[in-house]
Amino acid sequence: MKQFVTFPFSLYQNNKYWVPPIIKDEIANFDKSKNPVFEYANASFFIALKDHKIVGRIVAIINTYEVEKQGIKKMRFGWLDVIDDIEVTKTLINKVKEIAQQNHLNFIEGPIGFNNLDKTGVLIDGFNEMGTMITWYNHPYYKTHLETLGFTKEKEYLENKFLFSAINNEKYAKASALIQKRYELNPLNFSSTKKIMPYVEEMFQLFSKTYNKLSSYVPISDAQIEYFKQKYISFINPEFIKFVVDKNHKLIAFAIIMPSFSSALQKAKGKLFPFGIFHLLSARKNPKDVTFYLIGVDPEYQNKGVTAILFDEFYKSLRNKNIRYCIRTPELEENTAIHKLWSGFHPKTHKRRRTYKLNL
Repeated sequence: MKQFVTFPFSLYQNNKYWVPPIIKDEIANFDKSKNPVFEYANASFFIALKDHKIVGRIVAIINTYEVEKQGIKKMRFGWLDVIDDIEVTKTLINKVKEIAQQNHLNFIEGPIGFNNLDKTGVLIDGFNEMGTMITWYNHPYYKTHLETLGFTKEKEYLENKFLFSAINNEKYAKASALIQKRYELNPLNFSSTKKIMPYVEEMFQLFSKTYNKLSSYVPISDAQIEYFKQKYISFINPEFIKFVVDKNHKLIAFAIIMPSFSSALQKAKGKLFPFGIFHLLSARKNPKDVTFYLIGVDPEYQNKGVTAILFDEFYKSLRNKNIRYCIRTPELEENTAIHKLWSGFHPKTHKRRRTYKLNL
């Protein structure tokens, strides 16, 4: 498994845009005794060898909830990395195809992870832009390989960013005050991680309520929520998590942003110790860029301007931190509602990524 995880370190050795994972964390992510996603995900891990040297890798994934409960006969694949040799990609994809046919599945889609909280899509544009810890980076030939093997575009995602200095917060401050008064809402801000934890379960319930209409949505179990709490929430600046509650203190909106750990992870070179942890802690305390990771609003309050409260609270927290860019996670190309939500920030699309589909 260590060989599987570390293969990209050689593949992207001289690439200044690839962001490496922490090796120990990535191995733990694939450990069935540690990651509760394996409650409903079956995964087969493959490496490709040529002249006794690793030249590719892939994970073949069956999400049993998706297949059995939702009736979507889909074979997933993720963590695809290969040298520029179509025969290597073909060999790996054939293993995925073989497992799909053994399980009577109708089509293959990827690259995607185990569920909605995992990385998604092969990069098709924006190769000279820094990667992030929550997306995959890849060489330009991945797209060509998949299309040559008969895959066609399934979903396309846009990645956007905007300058923090270009934000005119006056309108959000006014809208926030008006909406809080009209709907009897209040923002919640935090000074410590300990105070956030009691709300995390309710936040994920709201996440499910917000995202369950998406075609790729798979429910998140209580065990996964606990895993997520320990893995991510505890490492995010408390002031970078914002909630909005109604008059009964019920959570109706949330947003999480993360400091950009890209440069810190490059300096860490896959290891927390002896020095990697200091690079990460420095990035956590004094980030140059931030990533908008998750945002959700109760369907009952959507289209009522509640996001203005979240934006105003974030602006107050970030305005004295010398933030350069605000980066958004991949969003579906056809999701016009989310594009409209961010249009006031004048974002620039700097990357595009895609999932590919192959009917069997």
